[in-house]
Amino acid sequence: MKLLTKTFFAATALCLGAVTAFSQGSQNIPKDYLSKEFHAGRREALRKLMPPNSVAVIFAYPERVFSKDVDYVYHPNPDMYYFSGYKEADAALLIFKDMQGTGDTSYNEVIFVRKRDAQREQWTGRRLGVEGAKTQLGFKRAYNGSEFAKFPIDFKKFTTIINDELPNDAGKDGDLANLIKTFKAKAALPEVDKALLNGLNLVSTRATPANLPRVIAYLKSALSPEVYQSNAIVQELVNKPDSATLVSVKAKIKQQYGAAGMFNDFTVALRGIKQPEELALLSKSVQLSSIAHAEVMRAVKPSMSERELEGILMYVHKKYGAEGEGYPPIVGVGANGCILHYEENNETVLNNQLVLLDVGSEYHGYSADVTRTIPPSGKFTEEQKAIYQIVYDAQEEVFKMCKAGVPYASLEDKTGEVLAAGLIKLGIIKEAKELRTYYPHGVSHHMGLDVHDKGSYSGNLEENMVITVEPGIYIPAGSKCDKKWWNIGVRIEDDVVIGKDKGTILSLDAPRKWQDVEKMAAEKSIFDGAKFPPLK
Repeated sequence: MKLLTKTFFAATALCLGAVTAFSQGSQNIPKDYLSKEFHAGRREALRKLMPPNSVAVIFAYPERVFSKDVDYVYHPNPDMYYFSGYKEADAALLIFKDMQGTGDTSYNEVIFVRKRDAQREQWTGRRLGVEGAKTQLGFKRAYNGSEFAKFPIDFKKFTTIINDELPNDAGKDGDLANLIKTFKAKAALPEVDKALLNGLNLVSTRATPANLPRVIAYLKSALSPEVYQSNAIVQELVNKPDSATLVSVKAKIKQQYGAAGMFNDFTVALRGIKQPEELALLSKSVQLSSIAHAEVMRAVKPSMSERELEGILMYVHKKYGAEGEGYPPIVGVGANGCILHYEENNETVLNNQLVLLDVGSEYHGYSADVTRTIPPSGKFTEEQKAIYQIVYDAQEEVFKMCKAGVPYASLEDKTGEVLAAGLIKLGIIKEAKELRTYYPHGVSHHMGLDVHDKGSYSGNLEENMVITVEPGIYIPAGSKCDKKWWNIGVRIEDDVVIGKDKGTILSLDAPRKWQDVEKMAAEKSIFDGAKFPPLK
């Protein structure tokens, strides 16, 4: 039974001995989290990018309600975690470009954290508190959040205040809401339309001449009609969507919204290039996810359901110590596999339609992103095999380009070239311009603390970027082609570390060639023969 934590925890009295035993906790926990030295190094790297006389302000994410008095499992703000290691709600981190104060009392960073509370911790888990922030995270200056209001800082003296988008669902009361309220009052920042700022950040960081139609479509859907029609920068892009306009627009965004977009610019630059500790965690997350996909290849049967396959993947993730999944698992059979972000996973029988599995673990904050497409019978039909091979060929060509110095946009160009040629050869399309009907997404994105991680898309690939390579073809029923192709959806997605001369594929534990998929499907699974009593 789920206890009524929010309603009754305050009425619970704990003896001193119980509190002491509880606060000590177990020592049998993982030892491979990011180190406090890593986080301190990232703060120093941020300082080097910050302009003179500036301060960066980062807030924790709020807790979010799952249902009534039950919250979702808390997920930290990746930027807060990246720069501090702090994984709780109700917190604020201040990073100063220059030392504040003089002598022994000077400082260049301060963190405000959630206050320790024995009764609350008995119900909802241990808190790090001020002392934990000092001893475990390495902060010399750490305070309870309630002390922020009286903390002697004059934000108005700084030339630039660099802050992330403020959480808009922190509520009107509570520790996080009060932190944000206090910051707004102290800093007196002008209000900026959040949807507009997000949209302009998207244009600055991800827009290319090739994807401009999709970016403009996003702006139209995300912005209010009034903002969409009245903002001069947006309208300039809409009225003349070409490469020259894009260059002009990006320059104007930087000029007009530079301070507001500075946090995004700096975190894109830093998080886009992975450090050795990050690469180790990403490699582990991707490898265990690949092992999970391989086990599904062995275990899958036509009589299984989408949820059974999801359960196998999740079990293997947990077996290797992953905290969960980096995004809602996508397990789509047949027509469901043609829905890019299908999440219901409620088809009860697979039969012999292709199953697309886009599922990646989250290990110590770092998300894998692996997709395989498999035949439940263990054998591809000729039509399935033909589509699969085109996707595989496109992926192979893009792999060759995954090295430093290659323009990021060229990955998409190569993908379109190979996929279009393959579909034309099969008679599914007549011209390359029809490709987007069956390939509506991009071939790659950065990955890391977010499954769609921060990183630059406008320049060249750089060493130690980690990206996905994920071409796909989706042919839903009713498409303008022979019915034999209908409801075939194929995506193959692998995770690649960009190297100086070539990329390193992290997800090779899950077979990619259709011949190797069939070979693995013939192997025995640890789940073979598992029997459960029927429900009454």
